[in-house]
Amino acid sequence: MENVFDAKDAQNYIDRINRLVEDTHGLWGKMTVDQMLAHCCITYEMVYEPEKHKKPGSIAKFILKTFVKSKVVGEKAYPRDSPTAPQFLVSGRKNFDEEKRRLVGFIQKTQQLGADAFDGKESFSFGKLKAQEWNNMFAKHLNHHLSQFGV
Repeated sequence: MENVFDAKDAQNYIDRINRLVEDTHGLWGKMTVDQMLAHCCITYEMVYEPEKHKKPGSIAKFILKTFVKSKVVGEKAYPRDSPTAPQFLVSGRKNFDEEKRRLVGFIQKTQQLGADAFDGKESFSFGKLKAQEWNNMFAKHLNHHLSQFGV
């Protein structure tokens, strides 16, 4: 798996994103390319712009930590057409260039902050995560959706 904290791997994601164009169609799923970019930004918004999102309550967080966490932060790739959590659903069209710029910026910021900044950092849904778990979550999500759109 790629390392989002490594400059070369982060640049690889950015290069893949830069191969997308406004009329790139997904190979599966219902999202448009602009919605996919906005959807990918949500993971980073929860880290860098937490005020935009509601934190799950204690019961929901317990369920997420118990039943979902290992699937999200583990090594195994997401299957095609995996269900999307409600807070990650994107409706309506988005500004392609703006969402692309935001996602690239989030990837760059994450890489520049490095693994040490994420080791033990609290996740909205899963509690404190190790840097490797943050990496797995970011990398798997990016790979899943960039592959979905053929890049």
